[in-house]
Amino acid sequence: MTNPGDIYGTMATSADVDDISTRNDGNCNIPILYLGQHDSIRQQPLGDLAYGHLLNLGFTFVTAPITNGNYHNRVLDLAKDHLASIEQQGVSVNTTHTPSIPDPVVPPITAEDTGLYPTLSSKSYTAYCSPWIDICSPSPVISSISRQVLNQEVNYANFCGVRTVIIPGPRQDATTPVSSDGLARYSRAIKEALNVAPRLNFVIHIPMYREPGLEENISSLTATLSRTFKLGTEDSSKAGPIDLFSAWDSWDQIRSFCEYSLRLFVGIRLPKILPERALQTRWFAEPVHLISISKDSFQLNKSKFPCLSRDHQDLIHEFYTLKNTPWVMLCDVGPDAATLAKASITDGEFDLKVPGEADFPSLSEAHSSRSVKTGGSKPAVSDYVKYMRWIEGTQEPLSDLEYNTLSSFQDWLQSPLQPLSDNLESATYEVFEGDPVKYNQYEAATMEALRWWKKTNRKTSSASGAVVVAVAGSGRGPLVDRALKASRATGVPVEVWAIEKNPNAYVYLLRRNVLEWSGKVTVVRTDMRSWKGPLLSKLDEAPEKYGQVDILISELLGSFADNELSPECLDGIQHVLAPDAISIPSSYTAHLSPIATPRIYSDLLSRATADKTTFDTPWVVRLFQIDFAAVRGVPGHPLFQEMWEFSHPMPKATWDQMIARGKSGLIGGVGGSMEGSVGANEHNARFSRVKFVCLNRGVIHGLAGYFESTLFECKDGDDKVKVEISTHPERIDQKSKDMISWFPIFFPLKRPLHYPDDSEIEVSMWRQTDDKSVWYEWMVEAYCWTGQNKRLKLDSSDLCSSRSVACKML
Repeated sequence: MTNPGDIYGTMATSADVDDISTRNDGNCNIPILYLGQHDSIRQQPLGDLAYGHLLNLGFTFVTAPITNGNYHNRVLDLAKDHLASIEQQGVSVNTTHTPSIPDPVVPPITAEDTGLYPTLSSKSYTAYCSPWIDICSPSPVISSISRQVLNQEVNYANFCGVRTVIIPGPRQDATTPVSSDGLARYSRAIKEALNVAPRLNFVIHIPMYREPGLEENISSLTATLSRTFKLGTEDSSKAGPIDLFSAWDSWDQIRSFCEYSLRLFVGIRLPKILPERALQTRWFAEPVHLISISKDSFQLNKSKFPCLSRDHQDLIHEFYTLKNTPWVMLCDVGPDAATLAKASITDGEFDLKVPGEADFPSLSEAHSSRSVKTGGSKPAVSDYVKYMRWIEGTQEPLSDLEYNTLSSFQDWLQSPLQPLSDNLESATYEVFEGDPVKYNQYEAATMEALRWWKKTNRKTSSASGAVVVAVAGSGRGPLVDRALKASRATGVPVEVWAIEKNPNAYVYLLRRNVLEWSGKVTVVRTDMRSWKGPLLSKLDEAPEKYGQVDILISELLGSFADNELSPECLDGIQHVLAPDAISIPSSYTAHLSPIATPRIYSDLLSRATADKTTFDTPWVVRLFQIDFAAVRGVPGHPLFQEMWEFSHPMPKATWDQMIARGKSGLIGGVGGSMEGSVGANEHNARFSRVKFVCLNRGVIHGLAGYFESTLFECKDGDDKVKVEISTHPERIDQKSKDMISWFPIFFPLKRPLHYPDDSEIEVSMWRQTDDKSVWYEWMVEAYCWTGQNKRLKLDSSDLCSSRSVACKML
């Protein structure tokens, strides 16, 4: 029995399997590989038998040409005749306008021009437009003809019921004025085609970068006609070093021209040698629908089996962590193009022979046929398919949580919570409670606080000597539960108060207190800012007497730490705290980084017409398919930069100032600086301006926000005790690995901001308040250095503001 790890020599496995075209372990949490086959010289869609033959080999889909050689010849003759008539009048064929000769009109597709028809199977076809069209041609005649051909083909494919069409990408990028002009015409043609075929999804097939050999195998109209006419083709001999990002530049211009259409995708051709990581992550962030691999990208190992490099495998595995996994398409790897061309075809189907005895070997014969290849035999198409299926099986299985839940949240926009104005549903609380890491950290922080209280012999606020613990915003009681567990673990008695404003959650807390907590918890229904503290006297006694709280626990943090009014809520309850009281959390910081996220930006554009606040909303989203604009490791300018910090309890001077400004009480003031006065919440306003350094040119669609929080910190002799939680991508594994309670926050830009190589991005952000609500304002600017002490401002976003969707304090 042959071990696939031995055959491929790329990733060892201990599993001996009988069929390496299937998953190694049968784990259903491995994404499925959709494997396709493309033959660049195929003239007709495969018939049912031939199509079934390839499906039986292990392919999932096969490309189908929309038109055939007859159509190509007709279009070629039309172009020749028109160019010849131009030359006869003494006019250059590269002239943009020839008033005396109208532009040629491509005749409609006829029955002799195509083998594609509306059938039961046509809906499963992936159509491939003619690779010989050249919309970017320097000849306006060829460009016009190519545009007409594209429209005719996509229109016909749309009629036939095809759902996806692949369009060959531009053959040159905008590196010269000629190419720039052609790329503009190409982009305009794609936008027109989107309108011509409203039900089609379009995939622009483009190299990952301009590695020689990644272009279409078929000569373009321009190249073919240049043998006869003096067309203005570019001199490839003058080409300089490969610009890794030029192909991405072209794609960026195409999709920007098409206004980030949700029906426009990209298919990337993998090169023999993968580029630097920065370009790989750039393409990862794009809406990649297709990854195509040619035979040249494969290598033969010592056993003469085709293999991909480790880098290629890792890239494929990375793309398969996406919710919408891209298809993989093998280009010209088999069945061999020459074999297909010579095959006996009848009515578009292979003339398959009737199977005989040799087609049904015995088990021993079948087993021996699976042995390792020897000599110089060439790989069969099945070897490529088996290898790709083996790669599918070597993926790291997703956890049940990731596979069943988290993957569905990838790049899915959610409006931030309004914790003071809205009462959450039980299902929302349940989602929060499903994160054990978060509550384990809170329990650890509470245990350390109780130990510290006992070790330092602090006086408690209760007559019984128990530490008074208040859980502000108790929800359904997970922190109450953890506080009681911490008490049992440390042996420190506690008196627990659960404060909750949600009347429905209040009922649930009362039930838990009876059934689970044996009445040890006092449940209070009120806004925490209005709570007067632990009631010491009986309800019918007058005057009422209220005590203080020793440890205040809350989980009011949002995706950007302070975006769900944690500072305002904890300020409002501070009046019940004892002088030496502990707040859990004790502090938190907000961090951000500029990112490219084309998928989210496309989603926002599609919503913007119906909702005018779309680009003013800071969205909670599990950012996944993104590319960070800044470079790591720049001293003083890290990839993720801290914007500001909040600490609790606030200093007494700040507290006194807040009271004086509020005048009539703790809640509400007189508006603050945003309304021309000084408000009670002015101390919670913030401003920060940070700089990021960008090595490679790109585009920014918004800002990704994260937070870190110190739940509890103290010094125990020479040791420092610190319990933290974090969503910071570079530190989450150190502080709260696998915590999923908070997704990042995304501050969108209304217009994508482009920046060049070696540029600097500066982000300005404000946290604003008017004593009635809190909102953010943000702006992004791009600069480049033009001298030792001189910078040039290249672009700037609009000043974005979330005031229209501000978080309400009242």
